[in-house]
Amino acid sequence: MLIGCDFTSSPSRRKPIVLALGDRQPGQVRLLQLQTFSTLPELGHWLAEPRAWVGGFDLPFGLPRELVATLGWPLEWAACMRHYASLSRETIRHEFAAFCNARPVGRKFAHRQTDGPAGSSPSMKWVNPPVAFMLHAGVPLLLEAGVSLPGLHPGDPHRVALEAYPGLLAREILGQRSYKSDDKAKQTPERLLARKDVLSALERGQTRLGLRLKLSTVLSEELVQDPSGDSLDATLCLMQAAWAAQQHQLKATHPGYGLPDFDPLEGWIVSA
Repeated sequence: MLIGCDFTSSPSRRKPIVLALGDRQPGQVRLLQLQTFSTLPELGHWLAEPRAWVGGFDLPFGLPRELVATLGWPLEWAACMRHYASLSRETIRHEFAAFCNARPVGRKFAHRQTDGPAGSSPSMKWVNPPVAFMLHAGVPLLLEAGVSLPGLHPGDPHRVALEAYPGLLAREILGQRSYKSDDKAKQTPERLLARKDVLSALERGQTRLGLRLKLSTVLSEELVQDPSGDSLDATLCLMQAAWAAQQHQLKATHPGYGLPDFDPLEGWIVSA
């Protein structure tokens, strides 16, 4: 099974976590089902169940080394994550804000090595989007479920979690065009057209991944008509997970899944 996860650190019925479930065949990925979770424990329970999968999760798996070293936190990944999980969100916000305030304009945030090639937000960012809190909520959930995080943490080799980033593929297709918004006032016809363009490119295999998306008319309509873009983002993560599984099958070198030799404290975004 392949998984793509559009994650939120504070899920609800209105804004749930979305999983795209599928499988891979030569040259193509099938989207079979979309599943939602309105609480973190619900997702944690699902992840802990004994089934084999490779998943791409839209949340950071690590913090910038520069940030961790400056704050005096543990420089080993597991110890750092344990410390991070022990902090409240308010403490995280306070410590990260103090770090930024002590730095010059234009260099407020520390970045991971993967941020450049992925075009991703710094994983210490606590607003717009609050990826620091996504890490705080998501990584402990994965560790508690006992899954494997290649290059970072050994776990069940049959349940493999990889850091994904849907914006990497979306920007490859759309450039700077926006395709989603949680604000109803911004759920425009232009964004609807952009979602259609993303889906069309995925179906034709016109991305760096070289994989074609296959899905039913019903699921296609669901992806296009979701103005939040959450369903489409989960599908983009599914495509990245499929690419990683293919790379692992072709050449399973350490750490595998198409990942380069990366900083084992910071982590890496798959396919970046």
